[in-house]
Amino acid sequence: MSTTAAPPGLGRRVLPTLNEDGTRRWIRPKPSHGKWWRRRQVVAYFLMAIFFAAPHLRLFGKPVFLMDLPRREFTLMGYTFLPTDTLLFMFSLGSLVIGIFLVTALWGRAWCGWACPQTVYLEYLFRPIGRWFDGGYTQSRALDKQGAWFTPRRLGKYITFFLLALFVSHTMLAFFVGTPQLYEWMLSSPAEHPSAFFFVVLFTGIVWFNFTYFREQTCLIVCPYGRWQSALIDRQSKIVAYDYVRGEPRALGAKQRDANAGDCIDCKACVQTCPTGIDIRNGLQMECVHCTQCIDACDEIMTKIGKPTGLIRYSSQDEIAGKPRHLLRVRTILYPLVLAILLGGLGATMYYKQAADLTVLRGLDGPFAMEADGRVSNQIRVKLTNRRSADMAYGIVLDLQGEPDLTANDITVVAPENPLRVRGGETRATSVFVLLPTRAFTNGERFITITVSDERGYRESVRYRLLGPATGTTGSTRQ
Repeated sequence: MSTTAAPPGLGRRVLPTLNEDGTRRWIRPKPSHGKWWRRRQVVAYFLMAIFFAAPHLRLFGKPVFLMDLPRREFTLMGYTFLPTDTLLFMFSLGSLVIGIFLVTALWGRAWCGWACPQTVYLEYLFRPIGRWFDGGYTQSRALDKQGAWFTPRRLGKYITFFLLALFVSHTMLAFFVGTPQLYEWMLSSPAEHPSAFFFVVLFTGIVWFNFTYFREQTCLIVCPYGRWQSALIDRQSKIVAYDYVRGEPRALGAKQRDANAGDCIDCKACVQTCPTGIDIRNGLQMECVHCTQCIDACDEIMTKIGKPTGLIRYSSQDEIAGKPRHLLRVRTILYPLVLAILLGGLGATMYYKQAADLTVLRGLDGPFAMEADGRVSNQIRVKLTNRRSADMAYGIVLDLQGEPDLTANDITVVAPENPLRVRGGETRATSVFVLLPTRAFTNGERFITITVSDERGYRESVRYRLLGPATGTTGSTRQ
């Protein structure tokens, strides 16, 4: 008696993407074009439009989004974050994390199903194009059964996917270098910019491999978010759920049904349309990305057999079990409270942020120096970061808080660069030297005020301590 091995992908499965014999189970979901599909389609194409257009858009003379790694600058909506903006970065990152926690606590994996780039591009760009090349849902599965991976149709699909991946990788590079630099590089030899060329080659390969071969396994194997959901949601969180109270027990067929049978006719439409290959009727599962395709598929079947829609719907585990809904829970109170604090801190920090960053430092050679004429010299280093896009000139004024025993002849201020000119987005430093007689110091110190301003309204003052000789101290002497 001879046996014939099942074609790859046709063995009995033990996992959504794995057969019993260890072969890959290729998932070819049958699209269900219901109301939820159309809503997600609008969101998906809107997000794609933002991604592809953002590098080309300008706001207040700056890119809408630019992560300039060589200059260590991050521009978002016309505002540039510098390396000194640690507090802003902390508030922004904290708000993002808590925001994801809040969304998950309220609506489960809404991020995965509606806004994640993996889902958006796979379900609304690459898979539709793949179906068109393969000849539709049925023909795609037929080609899999035949093991026909390199037919002319599929070779055309692979080439198209490569071109799309190339376009996506160039757009991604524009977020780091800006579109002017990208256009210049595209017209020049790769030898002139090997790092950027290597990035495009590597990222194109990753995108092509992901959407051509790896696909849903990115969500199931690589992404940790599905494993976090057990800790981020509770039984009151809205999820895509099957109403087992109404649907069970299942019975095949829509006619001549047992009086005690549930509404589920076991047509498996929800399984055929699932992009991760699960059966939503088995309850909440890590692989579910809440794409709502099973809702559309089931609603279509329920409409055909004259049953109410909503057998699979957005609901909570407690709601399905007939328990009351509680909007106010520990998660829904704590997360918004923390998020409000973080957003408030972010807003306040940005509101009170000056148009320049001023840092006043002491000289490198020593705390002070004694000149040949007996006066005390203090070197003050003034470091300025121009946060504006335009070049600025900053005037430096020292208020010595003079006393009656000091005259103008006793005070000498040497500022080689005053005003200090700083280009937009750059940082420069200059030195200011203050020479005073020894009698100007009390207990070896004297406080002054350093004020820096520009012609556009920026003004910042810093109280600074000059050092001088105390009793019995001579300090260093300059000849």
